[in-house]
Amino acid sequence: MYSGSTTPFTGSFTPTDTPADTPTETDTPPPREARKIIWRDRGEPVAPVSTLRACLEHAATGEFRSGTLAASIRACINLVLVLLRIHKMPRDIRLPVIRHAVFGLDTVRFGLMLGTFTSIYKFLLNSLPLLIPAISLPAPKRLPFLSIGESSETPFLTDSEERSQGPTAERPTTMLRVPLKKRRRKRGDGTLHLPLFVRGLQGSYNAYTTKRNIHVPHGDVLVFSLACGQILYAFLLRPDTLPRSYTTWIGEAAKVPKECVKMNLSLVRQGTFDPGDLDKITAFPDITSTNLTDLLTLRSKLLAPPSPTDPLEYFPNYAPCSAVHPALTHCSSVPLDRFFAVFKWMLPIYGALHFVPAVVFKRKAFTQDPGKVLVKAGLGSLRSSAFLGVFVVIYQTMYCYKHKLHKYLTLLRLSKSQNLLSRLPVPLVEALISKVSFWVPGFMAGLSLFVEEKRRRGELAMYVLPKGLESVWVMLRGKGWVFRTGNWGGSALTALGMAMVMSAYQNDPQHLSGFVRRILYQFIGPN
Repeated sequence: MYSGSTTPFTGSFTPTDTPADTPTETDTPPPREARKIIWRDRGEPVAPVSTLRACLEHAATGEFRSGTLAASIRACINLVLVLLRIHKMPRDIRLPVIRHAVFGLDTVRFGLMLGTFTSIYKFLLNSLPLLIPAISLPAPKRLPFLSIGESSETPFLTDSEERSQGPTAERPTTMLRVPLKKRRRKRGDGTLHLPLFVRGLQGSYNAYTTKRNIHVPHGDVLVFSLACGQILYAFLLRPDTLPRSYTTWIGEAAKVPKECVKMNLSLVRQGTFDPGDLDKITAFPDITSTNLTDLLTLRSKLLAPPSPTDPLEYFPNYAPCSAVHPALTHCSSVPLDRFFAVFKWMLPIYGALHFVPAVVFKRKAFTQDPGKVLVKAGLGSLRSSAFLGVFVVIYQTMYCYKHKLHKYLTLLRLSKSQNLLSRLPVPLVEALISKVSFWVPGFMAGLSLFVEEKRRRGELAMYVLPKGLESVWVMLRGKGWVFRTGNWGGSALTALGMAMVMSAYQNDPQHLSGFVRRILYQFIGPN
């Protein structure tokens, strides 16, 4: 085992059996030392722990650092969100709102949750070899540094230590820190357990496929498409299975009137709709005369249903195209209009996501060649905005033309035409407006991810997958096909997810995404 004294926060130490040329605390300039308290440098050495007291001190130090860092990050995010909308608040409540954003209960609880997790994890990971000597192995003079770059292939532990400590230390840690998470779940915060579970699945899947030499071509695009199919199906037909803020964002991105979405839901499920929703669409100032006539005709058919014996009457069981794009008469005009509308809407958002990290977190590269960094960030912003524009174009194009095809084939069959298409089986034609038909365009729209840069595809897939899984779970639970988890369901899923994440982080960090490794490295460190 190691021997020596540990320097808090930095993990550096002075071995008692080595020459005195090892850097000491006094060799480090004060500003750099202060920076290390907040942010870890790459290649921090493993902290030496040879006694239970050293384990406790190491765990306590990690708890204080992680808790403070987590609370500070949460406070900064809250403060930014408050400042963005503070101009809409009355003056007399602005100061209390800011104070609550920085020092509120949510900030303190978030810091306590991550601090508690870090301390328990560190204590168990380092104390188990001391408490159970059978699994305690002689450590090398200097364990490998953790590389947080994208090509990291160096594990934290040796193969023997992985087998002895890896599966043991992570599971109790996650279970013991669950109670602090449970209170957050009662407040309706469902944004943590599924993303953590998905990240755990990502690490476990990558480790499994790597060991068995399994490769799924474009697996990130496939996962993204499957999740998008479910999300857009839920947006149109099961909005209760998605967070309200998420459905609102999808509606804004789609550039479709919210009244149209309500009409489609009622028409698909009940065969009717609220005339008030249609009246709001017809009142739009930019609606074309053709679309206005079409919607008014649909309203008259709803109030005075046509005779079933009339072979040429067609009543859509979906929101018509005139409601989807009231400002555009022809469906062929929609793709170009939607692409540039979504592109212009998303460009400032993606611009911030590309430029801010490039300037703030890559200051050295930016100082050396600012032009190259800015051009790369600009091209990335254009590419990401184009990706979402293509996504919307694919879905709305398929939505319009599958319904046009259904109307054409239905009228062809009702008119007793001799056309060969009129003999198509009715179930095949009705499949164009079935519930499944609203899932397929979402899946196809997911193929727009090929427009995005390859290194970002996995992160986008991991972002949408939790939303899709939650929607599926709620739907299956409503049908009675899965069990109810009660109040502890989210906590149990969080514990399982963190167990998988920490197992991969400790044993196979290269199988986690670079983003996750960076976050864990700052909170957990090498050990």
